[in-house]
Amino acid sequence: MDERTVIGWREDGRDRSARWRSESGAARPRRVVVADDATRADEAYRLACEGTALLWRGDFQNARQLLKAMARRADRPPRRNRQKPEPSQVQAFHLYRQARAQRARTLGMLLIPFEPGHTIPLRRAPDVVQACTEAYGPDDEPYVTSLRELLGLVGAHEWREKGVPISALGGDHIHPHYGVFSPVRGEYVDLVAQAPLPSTTVAFDIGTGTGVLAAVLARRGVQRIVATDQDPRALACAQDNIERLGVAERVEVVEADLFPDGRAPLIVCNPPWVPGKPATPLEHAVYDPDARMLRGFLAGLAGHLEPGGEGWLILSDLAEHLGLRTRDDLLRLFESSGLTVAGRLDTKPAHPRAADRDDPLHAARSAETTSLWRLMPAR
Repeated sequence: MDERTVIGWREDGRDRSARWRSESGAARPRRVVVADDATRADEAYRLACEGTALLWRGDFQNARQLLKAMARRADRPPRRNRQKPEPSQVQAFHLYRQARAQRARTLGMLLIPFEPGHTIPLRRAPDVVQACTEAYGPDDEPYVTSLRELLGLVGAHEWREKGVPISALGGDHIHPHYGVFSPVRGEYVDLVAQAPLPSTTVAFDIGTGTGVLAAVLARRGVQRIVATDQDPRALACAQDNIERLGVAERVEVVEADLFPDGRAPLIVCNPPWVPGKPATPLEHAVYDPDARMLRGFLAGLAGHLEPGGEGWLILSDLAEHLGLRTRDDLLRLFESSGLTVAGRLDTKPAHPRAADRDDPLHAARSAETTSLWRLMPAR
């Protein structure tokens, strides 16, 4: 095994090692100590903050309680320096991301051992074989991963099992796979359900993810939809949902970086809303480095639209309220791509964080608007 994927520790007077797994892309811990039911939360938190991981050998449920106790310590509000000026919105955003990244690193230091076949050799350990297989694939070797990541895998499996109800699909469910952005914020889906269709012959859904927008278009009567993505997990997820919803005869799921071959009278894209570098592979649905996907969609849109066709760009203005992009920046992108705005539909977010005054980004979130921009080639 590559030494970058192996962690080592000393236990019972012997040097031991195991394969390191992290679907979130976390680096392997360089220092590991053994911990069990006698380990106190203050000591565990101190070690984790110093960069020392704790390999759990006690009761599994006690490990969960310890992780909660460590999270409470990580979430204590920092002491305010009254002499220090309040940060700007963009500074507050970067500080927020730094704090979240540090929290994730610290809480990721509590580790769980696995035996071949994704089984956990701990007392009161749950059966996580299916959840781990969905995320990791089959595995016949022992490994170690963080408890925090494992709980994320289990949560993703539960979402996949029960699904997310979508009002624009008449309450039918979308079942997100691990690592694919879940359409829990339904307001952007509703925009696609409400916008006037320029045609019902063909549509492209760029960056389809779970396939939810392709399914909505199919339910609205579009005869043929080509749904693209370049992430294998998203492609499998979209295909699964399209088949579950009974629209597979109308929707073709295709691997592509943005556009498929040909032209269409309607092209829809819901890119990541915030320009920035993803901290983990799972953040690619939220952060768009250098606005690559947004720029690529706009640059190629006119060349893939049929005459009289429309491109629907679904985009939040959260980045504008955070100081990461201006409205003029966006309008200049439209112009430089040879596009003009034919219309726009707006909606306000309904998620709880928009009303949470304790959220460090409350001012930006409470002002956020999500828009469906109807774009056409400039004449």
